[in-house]
Amino acid sequence: MADTVTSQVIVNGNRNLVMKFTNLSDGTGESAVKKVDAQSATFATTSGNVPGTHLTINKVYYDLKTMSLRILWDNTIDTDALILGGFGTFDFNSFKGLTNPLNAGATGSILFTTVGAAANASYTVVLEMIKNVA
Repeated sequence: MADTVTSQVIVNGNRNLVMKFTNLSDGTGESAVKKVDAQSATFATTSGNVPGTHLTINKVYYDLKTMSLRILWDNTIDTDALILGGFGTFDFNSFKGLTNPLNAGATGSILFTTVGAAANASYTVVLEMIKNVA
């Protein structure tokens, strides 16, 4: 069996990308699962540019039950963007968001890894992102 997961695009505009993710775990968990493919034409701006390594995490809303979640930037060696537990909101507007540190092999994509996922552990995460294209 596997965790029951969903990914939903709420807003996919020229500048803004908002997505909601859920997971109801059977205890398997997730390991470096690509949740936002920053190289995908699906997320291109009206001018045809994809955000790539320029994607910024602007806000995060989260509710985790009985597990933690690592949100990672996809690199040759993945880099933590956030580590979440419990519930809350992060608003990074005051400094224009969390940007990819552009380590070796950076793609701009966002990955999720669950920590301590047991049967019936769950998460709901909403990411508000900005497509800062070059």
